[in-house]
Amino acid sequence: MSNSLNGKRVALLVTDGFEQVELTGPKDALEKLGAVADILSADKGEVKGWNHTTPADSFAVAQTFENAHVGDYDAIVLPGGVVNGDNIRLDKNAQSLVKDAAKAGKPIAVICHGGWILASTGVVKGKRMTSWPSLADDLRNAGAQWVDEEVVTDGNLISSRKPDDIPAFNQALISALGG
Repeated sequence: MSNSLNGKRVALLVTDGFEQVELTGPKDALEKLGAVADILSADKGEVKGWNHTTPADSFAVAQTFENAHVGDYDAIVLPGGVVNGDNIRLDKNAQSLVKDAAKAGKPIAVICHGGWILASTGVVKGKRMTSWPSLADDLRNAGAQWVDEEVVTDGNLISSRKPDDIPAFNQALISALGG
């Protein structure tokens, strides 16, 4: 096992209803390379993943949005899931973490419906990105240039469309972290 990401810490921001593979895929890839990948959520305890429209596994929350500090992390990952994407975009503490990461120039990696919070925070203005197709209008209205591609990197923003894109998404995130 390579330890090319030893010393790196990544925050995965989710609420109940996230697309499980969009959390576990990046989390596993990061941890295999030696990074610490913390799950952050609105509340302490556990958060529930979904397999598309079916509730799936529960995962321990390492830190709440309210108590987390962007300075403790090298990157942020925003998994999708319709329910998660719709809920997290309204959480002011999650919004603050995303805005602070953008201001600090830290990598923000987003997949599928995770892009809704980026539209709500305004950090996509002038950025080229992709997402699940139903978010295209929201992202364009927030000032992004939306494209239909497997993975798009524009500055510190890394975006992908769907679970099939996870291998390319992971590679772009790992590269952004210096792995």
